[in-house]
Amino acid sequence: MNMKFSKIFAGIALAGLLLSSCSKKSEGNSANGEKAVKIGIAKIVQHVALDDVEQGVIDAITDAGIKAEFDRQNANGDVNTAAQIATKFKDENVDLAVGIATPVALALANTIKDKPVIFGTITDPVGAGLVSSLDHGEGNITGMSDAVPTVQHIALFAKVAGLKTLGYIYTGSEANSISSLNLVKDGCEKAGIGLVTQAITNSSEVKSAAQAIVDRVDGIYLTTDNTVFSALSSLVQVFGQAKKPIFSADVTGAKEGGCLLASGFNYYKAGRATGEMVVQILNGAKPADLPVRLMTEPSDSDLLIDLDAAKNCGITIPEDLLSSANMIFENGSLSEIKK
Repeated sequence: MNMKFSKIFAGIALAGLLLSSCSKKSEGNSANGEKAVKIGIAKIVQHVALDDVEQGVIDAITDAGIKAEFDRQNANGDVNTAAQIATKFKDENVDLAVGIATPVALALANTIKDKPVIFGTITDPVGAGLVSSLDHGEGNITGMSDAVPTVQHIALFAKVAGLKTLGYIYTGSEANSISSLNLVKDGCEKAGIGLVTQAITNSSEVKSAAQAIVDRVDGIYLTTDNTVFSALSSLVQVFGQAKKPIFSADVTGAKEGGCLLASGFNYYKAGRATGEMVVQILNGAKPADLPVRLMTEPSDSDLLIDLDAAKNCGITIPEDLLSSANMIFENGSLSEIKK
């Protein structure tokens, strides 16, 4: 039982009653008397991809037989809230903290110095200043990178959709997004197409940003920008009405339909990979000795093709690409293909 609730309900004698904490907390089973480790998990915003990462972390730790109490927090897209969460974890003396996405990972790294900090889904951990090299961790910090093959994505998108000009919306204050912007510029240059960009500061600006560029581009590319993806439905609405295609580097967010192509990591697997690093550290490994985990195996990635979006945009998907997909969205529903 969580100690906070033990004190509140100490006077209540209900034999055998187990009290769960609020929705932000969950506990490992400590029936054998073994003390559960305290693990703080914070994400920058709630959306399906980051939710999958969080669940993957928890499942990997639980499946390893580690008894843990999880304090799960959501910064709601606000860096100040991320800093408050980091302070909370420090004050509550968690045994280990996990930061999902760059702003919360940085907040944890800047605040917690005496306990391990593990980052998850950081596109450019070196550029963000979390580590100095992908070959090893830094002090009490290491984690998993979700860097995506942006240049290759753009080349494929330009070919399939016949693009001449590409749109890109990004969060100007997020290090991941700035790193991705440079890759997008490189990809457009190599593909010989133009680029129109629009910076935002929060998810409420996504729809207006999409409306600002939709008439000036032939399609839009989405990297793993958490702020953009938290308002993906509004962007899909704008580009869907304009009959212009979307390429997403986040398959999870594309499962509801609207993105012509989506190619990227399986974020639940990415969460499990992050969780496996947590397990290593809880079993005695030092963060500084663990290299940054990269999701490089073919089985780590998914390819989703939305035939409804293709029809709406008047685009024919090449047969060789169609046969390589492991997810097809058609007639309003998703089918997963076992490979």
